[in-house]
Amino acid sequence: MKLYASGEDYLEAVLVLQRKQGMVRSVDLARHMGFSKPSISHAVGGLKNGGFLIVDDDGFLHLTAIGQEVAEKIYERHRFFMEQLVAAGVDLETAEQEACRIEHAISDTSFRKLKEKVQGTD
Repeated sequence: MKLYASGEDYLEAVLVLQRKQGMVRSVDLARHMGFSKPSISHAVGGLKNGGFLIVDDDGFLHLTAIGQEVAEKIYERHRFFMEQLVAAGVDLETAEQEACRIEHAISDTSFRKLKEKVQGTD
């Protein structure tokens, strides 16, 4: 299944919420992302069908191995670009919004090379 930026954002949000509060339900995701429950339900259904998420009998969301991999990758990029933008003097709100766009647009190779360059490990 082709995963679009919005799907990556949902997976990243599940990861962040799991780290913050442990168990995550769709209502938590809706609150965190500022979307309606029907929108979240539709997205969760698509991610479930794509093999990225499972929903247990109690309604808790769990990332599958591939969902976890995608979420970790996106979250790593997000944190990296946020840090770089803030360090460059961009205000936090703008850095947050722009990091969210950049994290989806950059290729794996370019991200790796940029990260190595910034960290001085090239």
